[in-house]
Amino acid sequence: MGKDVGKLKRIPLREVWPHEALDFTFWLQNNIEIVNESIGVNLSSIEREQAAGDFKVDILAEDENGDPVIIENQLGKSDHDHLGKLITYLTAFEAKVAIWIVSEPRPEHINAITWLNENTPEAFYLVQVEAVQIGDSPPAPLLTLIVGPSEEGRQIGQKKKEWAEREKLRYRFWESLLERANKKTNLHNRISPSHDSWINTGAGVSGFSYSYVIRKDDCQVELYIDKGKGNEEENQKIFDFFYSNKEQIENAFGDSIDWESLEGRRASRIAKYMEIGGYRNLEDDWVEIHDKMIDAMIRLEKVLDPYIKQLNI
Repeated sequence: MGKDVGKLKRIPLREVWPHEALDFTFWLQNNIEIVNESIGVNLSSIEREQAAGDFKVDILAEDENGDPVIIENQLGKSDHDHLGKLITYLTAFEAKVAIWIVSEPRPEHINAITWLNENTPEAFYLVQVEAVQIGDSPPAPLLTLIVGPSEEGRQIGQKKKEWAEREKLRYRFWESLLERANKKTNLHNRISPSHDSWINTGAGVSGFSYSYVIRKDDCQVELYIDKGKGNEEENQKIFDFFYSNKEQIENAFGDSIDWESLEGRRASRIAKYMEIGGYRNLEDDWVEIHDKMIDAMIRLEKVLDPYIKQLNI
């Protein structure tokens, strides 16, 4: 026969700690090692109800380096008010660590703490507190770490910042390019700047578009051919028609062109790749890059449009 195993049950927190400040915070002050164990910190010098302007932080502690740590308690569903207090206390005491202990963490606040850990140098912990009991045993606290700081989270936050900066740069790049292009050609005059790596416009026939494409260090202009799903064979025939006139097209263009049938995909492109710089170049260099891209686009449209009209589609 195996040993008798008790059944764990959860009991209402207010049966254990009727008053948040007078009971739970006081208990936590004298049992801080439970917090230490649950999130892997080493807190000491515990003080309750320390003033921060017109407010009082539930607990002010020190970590092993002697730096301040704030703890905000909430025996209920997490709310915006307590999140605001958490950040206010963090800044008021110039703390590097903030711990929010709640009984019911809401998804939006889990996301908020995750965002703070990804985007700020401070460490934020969201901890769920429950009260449990086995049989007639005294109630015991159960603290579960919901969200905490991590190196992976910091790296994710850094990547997000890099992506955001990349999108801003591309938008400014396209904004400046379109402003210059619209003085020389009407081809993209109805197009708005984009955060994407490309902007395109129709070539006057369904399935054809003229695109500018930009990357960190290089760029291209192209005619993109895609008649849609189920038209793979037609796309290939169109590309073959252009390719059969490769020599004449390149002579008229005045330079070599990249011919990509994109095997395994339904689309194809006729492009001019240019290693003249990209959006990571200094913005003072963009004018020269823009002018070369615009010139290539004007020449590409001029040489390819007559062949598009010959297709009779």
